Amino acid sequence: MNTPVFDHPPRPQAQRIGAIVWPSFFAAGVATMVCFAFVDPLELRDLTFPGLPMTRGLGYTLGFFAFWLATASSSLFTWWLLRPASRFNRPLR
Repeated sequence: MNTPVFDHPPRPQAQRIGAIVWPSFFAAGVATMVCFAFVDPLELRDLTFPGLPMTRGLGYTLGFFAFWLATASSSLFTWWLLRPASRFNRPLR
């Protein structure tokens, strides 16, 4: 008996990228607000890289992009784990 195999159609590239970038952007914004509500970027600089010339604005920017990278990698890993197995596994004989 031949059983039909249901496979989800591939998503457009823009939709796949958007599904990773947009939620991670939102999460990075929230994480930045929460983090810098309690931590001054200049004090953090003094603890980690005291010789680095940096303004508060640059500290906020670097923090945001660090949070964005972390949350984007988390979203990417989740997307990678949820891909349909039928596209990557061959049927058993």
